[in-house]
Amino acid sequence: MDTVLVTGGTGFLGGHSVARLLREGYRTRVTVRESGQRAGVLAALRRAAVDPADRLEFAVADLSADAGWEQAMDGVGHVLHHASPFPSTPPETEDELIRPARDGALRVISAARKAGVPRVVMTSSYAAVGYTLKPGNHYTEADWTDPDTEGLPAYHKSKVLAERAAWADVRHHGGIELVVVNPTGIFGPQLGDRPSGSVGLVRGMLTGRMPVVPVMYFGVVDVRDVVDLHLRAMLHPRAAGERFIAVSGASISFFGMARILREHFPAAADLLPSAELTIEQVREAAKTRPALRDAATLRGRIPVISNDKARSVLGWEPREVAETIVATAESQIRRGLTLQENPGPRS
Repeated sequence: MDTVLVTGGTGFLGGHSVARLLREGYRTRVTVRESGQRAGVLAALRRAAVDPADRLEFAVADLSADAGWEQAMDGVGHVLHHASPFPSTPPETEDELIRPARDGALRVISAARKAGVPRVVMTSSYAAVGYTLKPGNHYTEADWTDPDTEGLPAYHKSKVLAERAAWADVRHHGGIELVVVNPTGIFGPQLGDRPSGSVGLVRGMLTGRMPVVPVMYFGVVDVRDVVDLHLRAMLHPRAAGERFIAVSGASISFFGMARILREHFPAAADLLPSAELTIEQVREAAKTRPALRDAATLRGRIPVISNDKARSVLGWEPREVAETIVATAESQIRRGLTLQENPGPRS
């Protein structure tokens, strides 16, 4: 099979992508910013019970520099571009996120074009789709977040500007196909050493660190289904030039997520969130707590996010939201999280 280049292979989504590709027999090359990151990828594969044999390679390349990308693309048949900066704390300036996200995407596309790679599948985000409010709150791939939306976090702006720059580059220069996947909140089993923001949210609920949650509704999708959508987008002829939203189903709130966890993990009932902030309380708290700016921007609205395009064009069938939330929690328990009583889910 053709070699697949995966950028961001050290991350949550990237780790699952590498594991899936290797399971399916692809020779896989992973870009890392420094050679020491190889160990993390190999550890994640061990947790996934995947033996890479001789089909895994590494290339050192950074989104912020040109060096290494020509070598990374040598002999590659497909590119999955997952890498994008995602800080654990808000950056001092927006450019700390915007520049590497935008310039990195353009570097990857340019290097792939020069190497003769026919198509790049780029991971964007629902943040580039549905964070500008609209009447009816229905969102499809035709929608775009306005980067000038009041209160829009820097990460969301970086995803909008990076994706727009990628589409503009392909329209202007041609020579390559682009497909973009826009996932909502990605949950599911953790392979790497550090939990993603979404996985950390579930862990925080189960350990009692979130007694109160903001009123906020959002889409959920399983990381394994996001990988599946990327692979379908990588191969399907009709995917070229298209965006695909990755969402499992109806939007859920933090409080709704806590209800799922309470049902399946009764031992954690006393640790789970017991109250929900009002819209007014969220707005006030967001002035000093950047983590609440998403909730303040959305104002308690319930987005109706369509996955019809991914289903109809690519035949994508995601898991149910509850199954994904339970799998996320079970993953944390396997990694040592201890609940008050029996840590197993209720059947």
